[in-house]
Amino acid sequence: MTTEPALPDAGSLNASDPADPDTAAPENASVSDETGDPRHFRSPVSFVRRGSRLQGRRQQAWDELSDRFVIDVPRAEADTSVDPEYVFDAAAEFGRTAPLIVEIGSGLGEAVTHAAEQNPDKDYLAVEVYLPGLAQTLQRIGQKELSNVRVVQANAPEVLTTMLPAGTVDEVWVFFPDPWHKTRHHKRRMVKDEFAELVARVLVPGGIWRLATDWSDYAVQMREVLDASSSFRNLHDGERAGEDSPLTRVNREGLEKKAPVNDVDTRGGWAPRFDGRILTSFENKAHQAGRLIFDLTYRKA
Repeated sequence: MTTEPALPDAGSLNASDPADPDTAAPENASVSDETGDPRHFRSPVSFVRRGSRLQGRRQQAWDELSDRFVIDVPRAEADTSVDPEYVFDAAAEFGRTAPLIVEIGSGLGEAVTHAAEQNPDKDYLAVEVYLPGLAQTLQRIGQKELSNVRVVQANAPEVLTTMLPAGTVDEVWVFFPDPWHKTRHHKRRMVKDEFAELVARVLVPGGIWRLATDWSDYAVQMREVLDASSSFRNLHDGERAGEDSPLTRVNREGLEKKAPVNDVDTRGGWAPRFDGRILTSFENKAHQAGRLIFDLTYRKA
């Protein structure tokens, strides 16, 4: 039996296996390590490069299915970059016109392939930087005999800036992105003001942005960023506040290895768990570790 290497179930490094950039890799590792061109440091990416070697069933899935399901984008520099002249044509790729859902950081493909199986009338694009994760997603596509999923190995901001036409995506999902725990590394977090505007760019009018994280300080940052954006409206504004807030519980019970405090979250705004998201192996590990899940749902204004 072939043993396959483990891979974090998130588009960026996940919270249960965080990387320390001081020892793991430089800030724009996916670009600067391959090009040596310092100009690329002006636009940092939110991930650290990991191994990309395939073997066993993942290699077989890649060999058999990549030609059909992997978007072959022209590269500007590195193997996760996207030539700014390239524009994705969903209707041509899927052979139909249907609602398009984009998952940023699709990990092992559990969420996106489950959703595609449950919703054959919708099309799905999985954006991921880690080749083994893409290969695992292909394996799931083959097992489920799906035709409405495509995957792309690409840096998310480039996908949102030029690859996807403006106003063509019905939903964007960002589930459990790398939390970058240390304060000095928060600048590497994906969900920031400029990223929110890129998401707004690709969404159709009234389009939905769904987010989830198992770390309260990142959840608060997400809420701050999107509430401050004129492009989005919280669909659950004021809900799950006070004693019903997961943030209140984290504060009081010290669920994240910090001293308990009596701070009550009077603001709320947390969405109920998105029932279209399957319980992935990564989310299950967060539950087992005693962490709470924060869901947020915003509509493009």
